[in-house]
Amino acid sequence: MAKEKIKQYIYIIQASRELAFCKIGKTNDVERRLKEYNNMTGKSKSNTYQYLFTCEVKDMTQVEKDIKEKYADYREDKNKEIYFFTPKWFEMYVDFIKSHPLFVEEIFTKPDEKPEVKVKIVKKTTPSLKEQGITAKDVMQRAQKAKNDEFYTRYEDVEKELSMYDKSIWKDKVVLCNCDDAVDTDKRKTSAFALYFMNNFDELGLQKLICIHYSGGVDLFHQGAKGYIYIYEYTTKGGLKGVKNHPPNYDGSFDHPLSLKILNEEADIVCTNPPFSRAADYWKITIESGKKFLIISNFTNVKNDAYISYFMENKVWAGYNRVDWFLNPRKQLTDAPGHWYTNLPIINRPRYKNLKIMPLKEIPEKYKKYDDSKILLVDNCYIPKNYKKPFAVSVYPILCGILEKGYKIVQEKQYRPYINGREVFARVLVQKIEKTTEKERK
Repeated sequence: MAKEKIKQYIYIIQASRELAFCKIGKTNDVERRLKEYNNMTGKSKSNTYQYLFTCEVKDMTQVEKDIKEKYADYREDKNKEIYFFTPKWFEMYVDFIKSHPLFVEEIFTKPDEKPEVKVKIVKKTTPSLKEQGITAKDVMQRAQKAKNDEFYTRYEDVEKELSMYDKSIWKDKVVLCNCDDAVDTDKRKTSAFALYFMNNFDELGLQKLICIHYSGGVDLFHQGAKGYIYIYEYTTKGGLKGVKNHPPNYDGSFDHPLSLKILNEEADIVCTNPPFSRAADYWKITIESGKKFLIISNFTNVKNDAYISYFMENKVWAGYNRVDWFLNPRKQLTDAPGHWYTNLPIINRPRYKNLKIMPLKEIPEKYKKYDDSKILLVDNCYIPKNYKKPFAVSVYPILCGILEKGYKIVQEKQYRPYINGREVFARVLVQKIEKTTEKERK
């Protein structure tokens, strides 16, 4: 009797505390290989590995070689099996493997492989902010005080937000990414914003993409000590082409005279993640430029004095999504409370459903109270629809779109309520917009 032929497999595996990476490899025994990963010397017991995908192939050595060649720019180390990971890239890896001529059959794919699932895994295996003895607000405040802007935006967060807008917004537009949005042939050294627009340049119908790399502080993208301007566009001779320019004495900061010139004279839409420590300066410059923009900032900006007037004057409003996770320079997940802000049209905001607009008497007592100044405070996204006086809300109703539902902010500074002489958390003072009749207008 002939000896049974040993089967060959290709797998994609991931550690629970290393969600920015996955490993792609080969094996003759998937069960044994998983045990080997989880028994590695020097690895934390809480950092467990699990398969994301496994399949049988006819020649695992050849398939692995082809994967390495195909995705050389996505590999963390040319001598190992580590690849940079996003849900979109995972699908790309799987599609390549399954379309390979040596592919036999799929054995396993982790179900519901979505960013939301990954966030839950992180929270179970990474100490929470509460466990660390700090709040989400502390993260941003520490960043601002220490001028610590070492936060990468994840590709999936850029993709999630930008996919919500009509593609016609981008057609024939010049997009500017002007806050350390580096570009490199190595995708790991490229900003998520730059990478998204490069990947979707044709689909969005862009005219030009301009990305600026900042040379100051920590070199997040390992691009060196000189600031540069990268322009990506169609040329008559070379087709789609990118060119780097290193102007003398240029640091790439968003407020450098050359950066301001590009913003004011070339850009149509600005899209980036401004440094937390200089967000107020960035907002002022960008809004005064009159350009369209889509940016990430602290989700509490809607109740901070430096920003409230912009919301009052309808110069900015909340985008669609929160951003709760960023990557630090070591590509580890870091939780920080961010949100998208824009002056682009928001259509049928999904989070309208979170607003509970109803008569005051129907709002549960535990979610409404009056402070020492007799100002009504409402919580949990409850909104009194028949209340004519100003009332105070948290940031959440603003981010859910209450200002688009017939309400306005009535005070340029945050409102600080006191109850029984004790200050409680700051809020935003809003009021229902009273509609006037034709007779009243006359």
